[in-house]
Amino acid sequence: MEIKSYNFSNIKFPDLESIVQIKPMYNPLVFDEWFSFAYKLSRKESTFLKELIERHIKLLNFYLEEDLKMKFLSPILNQVNFLTDDFHDWYDGALAGMVNGIEIKGFTDYMVATGISQAKKPYFFIQEFKPSIPDRNPEVQLLAEMLVTIEKNQTNIMRGGYIIGRNWSFVILKKVKENQFEYFVSSPFDALDLADLKKIYIILQAVKDKYCKD
Repeated sequence: MEIKSYNFSNIKFPDLESIVQIKPMYNPLVFDEWFSFAYKLSRKESTFLKELIERHIKLLNFYLEEDLKMKFLSPILNQVNFLTDDFHDWYDGALAGMVNGIEIKGFTDYMVATGISQAKKPYFFIQEFKPSIPDRNPEVQLLAEMLVTIEKNQTNIMRGGYIIGRNWSFVILKKVKENQFEYFVSSPFDALDLADLKKIYIILQAVKDKYCKD
């Protein structure tokens, strides 16, 4: 019997609803522990973020996917530095898993996970908007990746984020009980606003310090 499967690149929210019970929730307080991480930026880090905005503020809204990734996103992620002895970051890393007998698979835009030649245990995802495919929904793709990982890791919570141009939103997906999930989306952060970019940077440092653990 052939197994039904979906790909991250084309899965839609009704597809997720056909696999599990999943619904959006609103509770800003759910992000408090994550977003209140006590991290003091160094002068070097503050200067780096300020200069990054100054270099790209005129053109960032015109960047296509690879320009945005290589010129603006990658420098931020490299500065956070997810490369450690226990885990590191992956661009276009492969991920696949079974959820309620349905296979969901594909390549993730950005993932932090254990492993050397291939990702083993994912901890965090970032999904980037594809402007060349206007009906693509980065939130749904991110949820699919997080859903697969909750089942693979046998945990009940996963964190991630998605980017649409200059705007970053962070997401928490929770497994309430078997086959039932809730997710929360933060208010967006504007990466071209220095105060917001500093918050984004600290949120990513919190991921590295607090949540990339067994």
